[in-house]
Amino acid sequence: MATKLPLIPTTVVGSYPQPAWLVDHEALRSRLVPRVRAPEIWRIPGERLHAAQDDATLLAMRDMERAGIDIISDGEMRRESYSNAFANSLEGIDAASPGEVIGRTGKPTLVPRVVSRVKRTRAVEVADIAFARANTDKQLKITLPGAFTMTRQAKNEFYADEAELAMDYAAALNEEILELKAAGVDVIQLDEPWMQAFPTEARRFAVAAINRALKDVPGTTIVHLCFGYAAMVDGKPSGYSFLPELTDSTAHQISIEAAQPNLDLAILRDLPGKTVLVGVLDLSSPDVETPELVASRLRKALEVLPPERIVAAPDCGMKYLPRERAFGKLKAMADGAAIVRAEL
Repeated sequence: MATKLPLIPTTVVGSYPQPAWLVDHEALRSRLVPRVRAPEIWRIPGERLHAAQDDATLLAMRDMERAGIDIISDGEMRRESYSNAFANSLEGIDAASPGEVIGRTGKPTLVPRVVSRVKRTRAVEVADIAFARANTDKQLKITLPGAFTMTRQAKNEFYADEAELAMDYAAALNEEILELKAAGVDVIQLDEPWMQAFPTEARRFAVAAINRALKDVPGTTIVHLCFGYAAMVDGKPSGYSFLPELTDSTAHQISIEAAQPNLDLAILRDLPGKTVLVGVLDLSSPDVETPELVASRLRKALEVLPPERIVAAPDCGMKYLPRERAFGKLKAMADGAAIVRAEL
């Protein structure tokens, strides 16, 4: 039985730094976020890789527990990126002969090609979440790439309309999510950063795809949208081009960046009825926030939302941070949330 949550619980967005003995950090940082498989980043030989990823997963989870985080993840230790593991595991995808699209940063990037109807034929993350569930009593979340984002991160050579492709991605996600729930995960998060980069297309079919992916899914569900990893994107805008539209989604919670872009939190009024994961850790800053700075950011959120609708989180995934900095920031977040709880 997972532990009960306090007021203003703390969580991670998903990823945590992978150990240098597991991943070649220089190889990871020297390229764009991989959309096709990137086996060259792993330092451990293939026959030993799975056991090494188990060990790294336990390290990440123990760090989150020691920091005092209420809702933890497996740190995405087994992933080359947040999206490519699931996106390249589906039928209808040709990952061996990638295509090219213009990414959200305006640069060409290699992506899997869609060559026939997309279907899920096997579980992708279920065994991983079962391992995590067996090793923590904390509430446990898992992230999956959203259908809209996977559609934009693929070269469509089969579907007449990208909306149809997105709905097939969403159906595949739904099958995976229902099995993940059966394996014991508490919280499901769909990562949809590309809605922000392509708002016109997102308005046409992104919310419908989210709702299809979350159909009949019990428990807490989240949609995360952001401007990209701090290590990859400079000069983030101070507002979202796609946010109020998520009011029509069936997701219970919306996860946003707020600290690095210095977001005007008045926009949270555009999400009536939704709980918001408010980014209170600036991952672009080499400095570890003090608990009081985290508390001050949470107090700004409390000017707009009641405490029952606030979750404290980092701005984005912590994959590209040094581990010591990531742990320090998580500990400051937990301590800052405790300060605000005491005030309430």
